[in-house]
Amino acid sequence: MNECKRCARILVLSSLFSTALSLQYGHQSTFIIHQHASPSSTHSPQASRYLALKSHRHTTRARCVRLSSTEDENEGDVGKQSKQSLRKKKIGVSKHIQAAAKKFKARPVTYLLIPVIAAFVGWFTNYLAVQMIFYPIEFRGIPIWRKEGEPLGLLGWQGIVPAKTYKMSETMVNMVTTQLLNVEEVFRRLDPNIVASTLGPEVPKLLESIGDELVPLSWTQKAGRALFFSLPGRTKAAMASANHRFLHDFTVSMQDNIGTLLNIKNCVINQMMQDRALLGQLFRKCGQAELDFLTNSGLWFGFMLGIIQMGVALFWENPWALSIGGAIVGLATNWLALKWIFEPVNPTKVGPFILQGQFLRRQQEVAKEFSAFFANNVLTSEKLWDSILNDPSTKSSFGLLFTNHIKKYANVLSGGVGFLLPGGILSKASSSALEKLPNHLHVLHPYVDKALGLQFTLRTQMEKMTSVKFERV
Repeated sequence: MNECKRCARILVLSSLFSTALSLQYGHQSTFIIHQHASPSSTHSPQASRYLALKSHRHTTRARCVRLSSTEDENEGDVGKQSKQSLRKKKIGVSKHIQAAAKKFKARPVTYLLIPVIAAFVGWFTNYLAVQMIFYPIEFRGIPIWRKEGEPLGLLGWQGIVPAKTYKMSETMVNMVTTQLLNVEEVFRRLDPNIVASTLGPEVPKLLESIGDELVPLSWTQKAGRALFFSLPGRTKAAMASANHRFLHDFTVSMQDNIGTLLNIKNCVINQMMQDRALLGQLFRKCGQAELDFLTNSGLWFGFMLGIIQMGVALFWENPWALSIGGAIVGLATNWLALKWIFEPVNPTKVGPFILQGQFLRRQQEVAKEFSAFFANNVLTSEKLWDSILNDPSTKSSFGLLFTNHIKKYANVLSGGVGFLLPGGILSKASSSALEKLPNHLHVLHPYVDKALGLQFTLRTQMEKMTSVKFERV
């Protein structure tokens, strides 16, 4: 019994000792316990649980060590593969560069000509595009089939602006009448007294030409003149006053009814359709700087794209490379130039720079050119009167207004000298006066052009337009 107790004591002590050692030396404790414990020995519960826990920790650590070593090996393999792949790519790039250098050295002139030719192609295509916008004025080709208003026919071409004159003119007139001009307000600027004073000396000439037509006999003409000069001075003054009153009242009536007497839309469109080159002249006058830039930019953009094209030709063996590149150069130069001209619409700050489309930056200059051309070539007094007198949509209204005032004037004039004209003669006289009126209006044109002030009005209103509205011009 004593020996058994002694052995038990030794076993407990050895277990405690091995536990202490295991805290210090890790997995060595299990080996010590197994050496000192006999198969028949009995463990305490606390010692058994501790030994199982230490055994599990030892197994887990061993597995982690093995997994870590495996991952390190895999990462090493991946690193080696990526390095090898990178090395192969560098070698491939180097070979391509060497091959391109060899090709360039073999034919340097050929490859150096690529940017030069691309520059010429860019310039020529842009130049050709600008010319095709305005020319030819009339359709050139075989008119087998062609849609009205379209520049391209089945076999032929007409300039874009001449082909679309009606549509473009209509858009332009709508812009002018809705955003730049108030027709009624503009014609109110005419002073009826000045109009009457300016046209007054032409009234006797008009009456004389009407008399010559109604009574063509020479002796009656001489008798009429003698009768006029034999009238008392007071009667002549009354007739002059009647002339002035007639012209004054007629001017006021025209101002009150200008909306029915003048069709600005027809006035402008008819002129543009009669001379299809006129609209092109207006576009060139306002946008010549942009058209020149569009043409010349093809040279520089084409050269820069040609350098890229040369690089492609050196590294890519394809017989279609230059043809495809030429097409891209032609399209890209036009696209880049148009973007440069019209975008951005509003001033946009990029760093220290303020970017805006070239055309939009020239708003004041364009407004000056547009207003001058429009006022001096399209909406002149002569053109306005011609439209009033000959436009089918306004001719009858003006004729009715003019005839009514002529009858009033004739009644006043004939009553002043003591007799009334018969109705038939009065109608003939009114028709004759309306027909001969354009021959006497030339004295009025300088005053009307100055008084209307269309150039100043168009310019100031266009300068006030926002960039978005101006871009639509």
